Amino acid sequence: MQHLESFVITWRELLIGAVLVLAVYIAEMLLLMRSAKPRGWRIWQRGAEAHAKSREVQSLELEFTQLKEQVDRLQKELEQLKAQQVVATPYTHAIQMAQQGLNVNEVAASCGISRGEAELIVALHRNQPP
Repeated sequence: MQHLESFVITWRELLIGAVLVLAVYIAEMLLLMRSAKPRGWRIWQRGAEAHAKSREVQSLELEFTQLKEQVDRLQKELEQLKAQQVVATPYTHAIQMAQQGLNVNEVAASCGISRGEAELIVALHRNQPP
């Protein structure tokens, strides 16, 4: 038993041992990280790509919504223009002019209709309110 009593570890020796163990552990971690870097990098990159795709999808959804609203608005405008086009014939324009009190010559020249047609329209619609 005397043999064990002569084995004494000082704080300095304990500290050096701890530093050596820590150095070996750090070296081992660095080597593992270096060899596993491509895998870890791929995992991180996949996460970043997924996040970028998520932002891209959100951006595309917003753009799609805006385009849908624009198409809806253009369809309404087209329907209005078609309705106006049906109503806005030379004869309807001539009727409007006659209701405003314009004479036969002005109606015929402005609407591109014959003088006889203009006379008929003016006779029928001169005294009617618009």
